[in-house]
Amino acid sequence: MHIEVPKKKVAKSAKDVFDFLTDIKNFETLMPENIDKFEVLDDTTFRFALKGMPEIVLRLKEQLPHEKVVLGAASDKLPFTLTGNIEALGANETEVGLSFEGEFNAMMAMMIKSPITNFMETLSTNMDKI
Repeated sequence: MHIEVPKKKVAKSAKDVFDFLTDIKNFETLMPENIDKFEVLDDTTFRFALKGMPEIVLRLKEQLPHEKVVLGAASDKLPFTLTGNIEALGANETEVGLSFEGEFNAMMAMMIKSPITNFMETLSTNMDKI
């Protein structure tokens, strides 16, 4: 299953955006208002839960300085990645595109597509807080 949300322009340099996204404690700033729990587990891992949803543990899986940040599920039960592609548009303007990639059966994909899309749209909207 692949989900992409519209790219978001941010009034920061690509380096600032990359530094923000690779410091996982900053993801609390990007979370939706209906967050029930946010906990940093270590330098590369955090756990969060939204009201009415199970807890999700994300781990920083890959970094390409000033270009890409990949977070992935810490568990292999539901393998997925959340990728932030960072593109410098100028010294103080950057475009961030979020994409989700996961392997789910058809029933699971149908159930989670809408909540994941909404979650990613919120993350993207909240990029203004960087």
